[in-house]
Amino acid sequence: MSTFNSADIAAFKDVWVFCEQREGKLMPTDFELISKGRDLANELGVNLCGLLLGGEGIEAAAKELGGYGADKVYVCESPMLSVYNTDAYAKVICDVIEELKPEAFLIGATNIGRDLAPRCAARLHTGLCADCTHLDIDVANYIQFLREASTLDVDGQKWDMEDRNLKMTRPAFGGHLMATIVCPDYRPQMSTVRPGVMQTQAFDEAKSQQTVLEKIDVQLTKDDIHVDLVEIKKSAKKLVDLIGADVVVAVGRGISSNPTRGIEIAEELANVLGGVVGASRAVVDAGWIGVDHQVGQTGKTVHPKIYVALGISGAIQHLAGMQDSECIISVNKNGSAPIFDASTYGITGDLFKVGPMLAEAIKGFREGKK
Repeated sequence: MSTFNSADIAAFKDVWVFCEQREGKLMPTDFELISKGRDLANELGVNLCGLLLGGEGIEAAAKELGGYGADKVYVCESPMLSVYNTDAYAKVICDVIEELKPEAFLIGATNIGRDLAPRCAARLHTGLCADCTHLDIDVANYIQFLREASTLDVDGQKWDMEDRNLKMTRPAFGGHLMATIVCPDYRPQMSTVRPGVMQTQAFDEAKSQQTVLEKIDVQLTKDDIHVDLVEIKKSAKKLVDLIGADVVVAVGRGISSNPTRGIEIAEELANVLGGVVGASRAVVDAGWIGVDHQVGQTGKTVHPKIYVALGISGAIQHLAGMQDSECIISVNKNGSAPIFDASTYGITGDLFKVGPMLAEAIKGFREGKK
């Protein structure tokens, strides 16, 4: 009988990251979470460990995780883990956690992560904060985050500076509020983290060679799996890669007088700049463009080199998804729109006129350099 007790907090140690793979290839979210996990582990003074599940040969991919900060990678290898299966993955992960007891466990908020995390949390009798956009351990760092990202009177509050709980911040009430959740009574502290919100640190080849790989003896039989995978069909639909784009041209409610033309202008400008088209929530909710284009608290978080905002007012929910862009260029008829406060360059004007002018100017500049 298992002796696992999620309330025995003193028995838990180390920060873990679930490292998602598909067809043997690690996902970009893994490197983001390992990078952030490194910071959290440093604040706690513990090790950072990756947990990698896969089929035969998956161990070869594990070393790469060390280059982004992992001290150790636990490798669970089995033919029954080569393709994601909820029953199989949940059992193996819970078995390993019950044995080794990490104090924090981060999972990417991908389709797989959103399916897997709540099942594991329920079996482990612990809490789960979903779709996090910010994580802190150190109270001083958390206070500084609140000072920069909220309107709270942080200096007027009393703080327990020795609090070592994971502070998990996520959008709430449709993105109109930000809530910070803690799980003080149970371990591991679990969170799913939105892809694209954590900065990936530079790869360190020397660190990758120092990473310890530990193979776990997987206890998994067909009796543990209650669903048969009959066939895998990949959608032919091409989704926009907002998170990986160097240039994003986004449209907002300002295109409402002619949504089709507004999106065409964004596409033309994106093509000239070698970028992709994004959108505010209002544009997605109106059905003018697909949800995979949405930027913001309830969409995707992006960090492009250039972010062009056409007809976007700059609501705080949208700013949260793009304010860390290297260069922000905004076009809006309202000269006092909040978006200008976050912009590197602002143009007060009609996007239907300014957008095509920008595209033509950039085309002319590039042709002149040839």
